[in-house]
Amino acid sequence: IGGVAIASMKELSFTYLALASAMLSNVSSAARGVLSKKTMSGKQIGENLDAQNLYAVLTAMSTVILIPLMLAVEGTAFIPAAKALIDTGAFTAKSLSTLLALGGASYYAYNEVAFLALGKVNPVTHAVGNTIKRVVIIVASVIAFKTPMSTGSIIGSSVAIFGTLLYSLAMNASKK
Repeated sequence: IGGVAIASMKELSFTYLALASAMLSNVSSAARGVLSKKTMSGKQIGENLDAQNLYAVLTAMSTVILIPLMLAVEGTAFIPAAKALIDTGAFTAKSLSTLLALGGASYYAYNEVAFLALGKVNPVTHAVGNTIKRVVIIVASVIAFKTPMSTGSIIGSSVAIFGTLLYSLAMNASKK
């Protein structure tokens, strides 16, 4: 958390709500991984409930919970936003729908592969792999988008990544 705070301090668009949301997302993701691993590596809880099916069930449950929440918070503001985007001429209704569907399908596939990996390895090994993935994503994004990073951002990102790696290694050492 300290590394994220250091990296975010000088951001022009920084808000405490965004930081709290990001931290809640991180905690929720970690809890999902741990609880899912416990579910996968225990007694039988249902017929054919393997990693793929567990992820599908979690995704369906999340959808049922989040669609009403999204409608309550955002309302139907996404409809005029989509129409405005189409009106700019950058997209047709079909191309925008196709891109949204492909984005959703690829994200689902990415997470399902992560769940399959979680089903095969120790959660700590999975966490270390996620740490390495984050480093690669950050470096690739900085290079591809030519994003300038301030010294604070570099230090903060390094602290966050290194802290996650140390935690993962410490958890692995404590299990031996």
